Amino acid sequence: MGRVLAIDYGRKRTGLAVTDPLQIIANGLTTVQTAQLLEFILNYVQKEPVERIVVGLPKTVTGECSENMQNIKPFVAKLQKALPDIPVEYFDERFTSVLAQKAILAGGVKKKARQNKALVDEVSATIILQGWMEAHK
Repeated sequence: MGRVLAIDYGRKRTGLAVTDPLQIIANGLTTVQTAQLLEFILNYVQKEPVERIVVGLPKTVTGECSENMQNIKPFVAKLQKALPDIPVEYFDERFTSVLAQKAILAGGVKKKARQNKALVDEVSATIILQGWMEAHK
């Protein structure tokens, strides 16, 4: 089995999370500048076996795709072209940022660290991945 990599795509920064090789636990990986995202992923998959990539699907409360989808689709197309043997799928990411902020607060993270948007992005990616894992049990 390989890892599953989750992406919480943002215009400036993108949060990443990954499973362990047995796909039991979702862990935050890092946050990267979106401009360097494809290069980071290509380097990562050379070092670690990745079986699937899950991309957060940004939807509004009404279920329609948000405007960020216009940025995500071209990225996913490049990703699929660069890694044709790794399936890429979308997973609903509604409310993950709110859940991430609540999880960070509940975790006792100090106020200064809670303001770190990169941490929120990484935790959001972890929540997306955890949701995907629960949906695929």
